[in-house]
Amino acid sequence: MTEDRLKIVVFGSFNAGKSTFIHTLDPEARHTEVDIMGGTTTVALDFGRIFIGGRHVYLFGTPGQERFEFAREIISRGIDGAVVLVDTTADLDEFTLHLCRGLHDAGIPRVVALNKCDCDTACPERIQACFESDEETLCISALSREDAYRTIEHLVGHIHTCHANHPSH
Repeated sequence: MTEDRLKIVVFGSFNAGKSTFIHTLDPEARHTEVDIMGGTTTVALDFGRIFIGGRHVYLFGTPGQERFEFAREIISRGIDGAVVLVDTTADLDEFTLHLCRGLHDAGIPRVVALNKCDCDTACPERIQACFESDEETLCISALSREDAYRTIEHLVGHIHTCHANHPSH
C-alpha cells in the first residue's frame, strides 16, 4: 500500500454483481466481456478508479467462473483489500466460501457485500448466517452509488486500521 493509492479487488461468483458494482462507482470503468446465452460475462477483468478519503482507489473486478482462477491470482498481486460480492437472491455457493477462506487465510482486509438486497427475492439474513460471526457483512444494492461508495469507504477504513495495527503489511 502506498499512502495515496489502494488496490481493491472485487471477487464473487458468476452474476454476483461485480461489474455493476464497479461501473456504479466509475461509469468510465473498463470491462472485458463476452456474450453468453442471456447476456454477457466478464472473462478478464473490470477496471475502475475512484478517489476516496484522500486516496486514489483502483478497482479490479475478477471473473466469477472457477476456471478463471489463474486470472484472479494475477489480478490479486499487490492487493490492499477485497470486496466479496454475494448474490442474496441465490443460495450461497462453495466458490464464494472458498474465496472468503482464501482471503482470510492470506490476511487480506475485506468486506462481504450482500448484494441485490433491493430485490423481492433477496434473503440476506439466510446468507449472512452462513458466514463466521467475525466476518464483516454489509447489505447493499450494487446499483446504488451510495451503497457501493459506503462499501468502499468501509473497506478503506478497515485497511487503514489493519495497517495501523500491523505496519509490516
